[in-house]
Amino acid sequence: MKTKNRLAAVPFAIWTALFVAIPLVYIVCMSFMRRAETWGVVAEFSLESYRKMFSPTYLKVYAQSMWLALLTTLFTLGIGYPFAYCVAKLPEKRRAFVLLLVIVPFWTNSLVRIYGWMILLRGEGIVNSLLIFLGMTDSPLKLLYNFGAVLVGMVYALIPFMILSVYHAVAKLDPALTEASRDLGAGKWKAFWTVTVPLTRAGIMAGCVLVFVPSVGLFFVSDLLGGAKTMLLGNLIKNELLTARNWPMGAALSVVMMLMAMAVIAGYRKASGESSLEGIV
Repeated sequence: MKTKNRLAAVPFAIWTALFVAIPLVYIVCMSFMRRAETWGVVAEFSLESYRKMFSPTYLKVYAQSMWLALLTTLFTLGIGYPFAYCVAKLPEKRRAFVLLLVIVPFWTNSLVRIYGWMILLRGEGIVNSLLIFLGMTDSPLKLLYNFGAVLVGMVYALIPFMILSVYHAVAKLDPALTEASRDLGAGKWKAFWTVTVPLTRAGIMAGCVLVFVPSVGLFFVSDLLGGAKTMLLGNLIKNELLTARNWPMGAALSVVMMLMAMAVIAGYRKASGESSLEGIV
């Protein structure tokens, strides 16, 4: 049986080596090379790309990326947790239908969905038209091509990950524990904060990881809704690789992003005691 299991894992191991391990090694090696004057890289060891990362321009991009990722995580948690909690308490048929609605957006290309937000937020869009109709403003507001629009797009794109993670944790929660706290004199809110929230901590933390890490690299959201005015780490990597043609710098920034993701996941595992992301893996 063990031999059969190992043989079954061979295609997966080959696939992982060819399309994950080898490209990652290539990127790491390229980050320590020198940029060619016209195109590509020169196979000479250099730390120039890593030294350049500490310039004020790059540090500003790091800070803005972390700030946006933090805000995205907080907003998705604030919206996603109550929603997932209510869904977990629905009857089974309704619960399945609502979860289907949460998953349906994944069937559509992310770019198409973000373009939808551009139509909603533009000067002649539905949101501005509604605000003018309700008398809340006399002229269209500038809702597009700013930091707020990027934040809205990030929350919209990543909130399903938070909902699914929290829902899985709440669905596994034994109702008898909450009932026991109520029998011991705890009110609804006290029972929620002292029993439900601590017991669903793994799901909350997993959702935060699944939202925080991608929000640093979703450059297309920033490009479309921010009008390229909001520079994030993902935008910086794209510009270095495709515009500036500085492959070593783009590779070095990619390595930093990978290390950051690994650090966040390692912190989650240490804090939650879970070996995988709750509700997803």
